[in-house]
Amino acid sequence: MTSVDTLWLPPAERFDFWQDLVARQSAAATIRSTHADDFTASARVIDLGTVRLGVWRYPSLELSRPARMIDSGDPELYQLALPLSGRGVMTQQRRESPLDPSAFALVDTVRPHGSKLRPDGATPGAVETLTVLLPHRALPLAAHRLAELFAADIPARTGMGALLAAFLRRIVAHPEQYAPADTPLLDRIALDLVTGALAGRLGVERELPVDVRVTGLRTRVTAFVRQHLTDPGLSPAAVAAAHHLSLRSLHRLFEGTGTTVGALIRTGRLERAARDLADPGLRRLSVAQIAVRCGFAHPAHFSRAFRAAYGMSPGEHRERAARG
Repeated sequence: MTSVDTLWLPPAERFDFWQDLVARQSAAATIRSTHADDFTASARVIDLGTVRLGVWRYPSLELSRPARMIDSGDPELYQLALPLSGRGVMTQQRRESPLDPSAFALVDTVRPHGSKLRPDGATPGAVETLTVLLPHRALPLAAHRLAELFAADIPARTGMGALLAAFLRRIVAHPEQYAPADTPLLDRIALDLVTGALAGRLGVERELPVDVRVTGLRTRVTAFVRQHLTDPGLSPAAVAAAHHLSLRSLHRLFEGTGTTVGALIRTGRLERAARDLADPGLRRLSVAQIAVRCGFAHPAHFSRAFRAAYGMSPGEHRERAARG
């Protein structure tokens, strides 16, 4: 991960530095801002291999990449942008799309495009945007179909777009949680989720390669498990039924991943219980109540599973956390 901040520069040099940074990370563009005299901004860039993620925080900004700035030697890249705060518009091919946290916007960096972003009431004085850069060749979708999505909203709160947004937010919020050996897998998942979100917006999911569809389905199942951990009725059979799969097909979906749906449920519940037991705000709840709160139907089974996972009883874990 690469992190930069303009605060270490003299105010007069900050805006020029930012323009150069944008050109190096994506493509040369003309940038304007009413804060150019003292441009306080920061960026984090995470290179996964094929996919490059960025989180950009800055004051209001207007970006334009006209035809005269595009060179035949420029890398052919698609960029997805998701405002985490702030609002604005994205333009390309005479199409204009709103920019806000509810949707991604897609542009082709080797075609003229522009964007405007300003702060909103949620984060006055600052705009924060999550970007995804990936090569044209990385997407198994026809270029003429993707052109239909330039400067068009791609929902980030429903369907595959919601899964993509949640996955990307987790990576950029806590990149330290992942080891270097995890990078190829994160890259593959990110690419497949981007592909699935775009295909879903076009309505061509059935045309995707099998491995891309498998990744998308596995991610949907994992997200479903996380959302329903507190339901004591959550089981592999219930998960299979919710996704219109046979139990055998569900198990096959996770073959070769090093885990199973049953393990996802058990591990997720235990991790949640460990957090709740260590939370001073939940000291009023008994261990048995914590167990029920985390989806365990039988406190005795919870205690055995917790000791097997953490090497101590739930009560011992709570007391150790209380002692710091």
